[in-house]
Amino acid sequence: MTDTKTALVTGANKGIGYEIAAGLGALGWSVGVGARDRTRRDDAVARLIDRGVDAFAVPLDVTDDGSVAAAADLLAERSGRLDALVNNAGITGGVPQEPTSIDLDIIRTVVETNVLGVIRVTNAMLPLLRRAASPRIVNMSSGVGSLTRQSGSVGELSTGPVAAAYSPSKTFLNAVMIQYVRELGDSNILINAACPGFVATDLNGFRGVRTPEQGAATAIRLATLPDGGPTGGFFEDAGVIPW
Repeated sequence: MTDTKTALVTGANKGIGYEIAAGLGALGWSVGVGARDRTRRDDAVARLIDRGVDAFAVPLDVTDDGSVAAAADLLAERSGRLDALVNNAGITGGVPQEPTSIDLDIIRTVVETNVLGVIRVTNAMLPLLRRAASPRIVNMSSGVGSLTRQSGSVGELSTGPVAAAYSPSKTFLNAVMIQYVRELGDSNILINAACPGFVATDLNGFRGVRTPEQGAATAIRLATLPDGGPTGGFFEDAGVIPW
């Protein structure tokens, strides 16, 4: 078993996930680039290696049991443990998403990736995380998953687009995280949710105002928390997000 810390970042072939991988790699971590598309995955690994990152490819479809199990086997063989899991892979489901007219299949598809995918990957990786000295789990959430902000108690997001699939999927994800914290409370695994802010990525048609590197900062911080750090929190660059 190597002394180098190892992370798995899902959806790491582009955007925020790629920059999370780059940031952890810059700290000396070995980083598994989890992604479905082989060409994009291999291209991301090559670009990270060019930047001096100890990156390696992890074929991974978070919606597929077999793919996730194979990814866990790959990591077990390569590293013997997992020091950080960053559940970054996610989809929006497209638009429109008005609750009165949305196709229920869109909600099912979004939840399958954004919530069930996180559960599937987390559970498969838990045996490897338990082997690490200071394991960390980071779930990439969003400020639009905050009921406080969406209800208008904090005005900055209450005027955003109606998203009956995407926004509730992030609320659901945050709620599931708390259940993990409750179950694993007697372990040394720290589990937190990160909001990247409104980042310009293809997920939103590059309408965001932040760079992917800026969006990755909170997740990198949470993946490298010292022992005794927070768990069960919902964070952005400015601090704690109201639930």
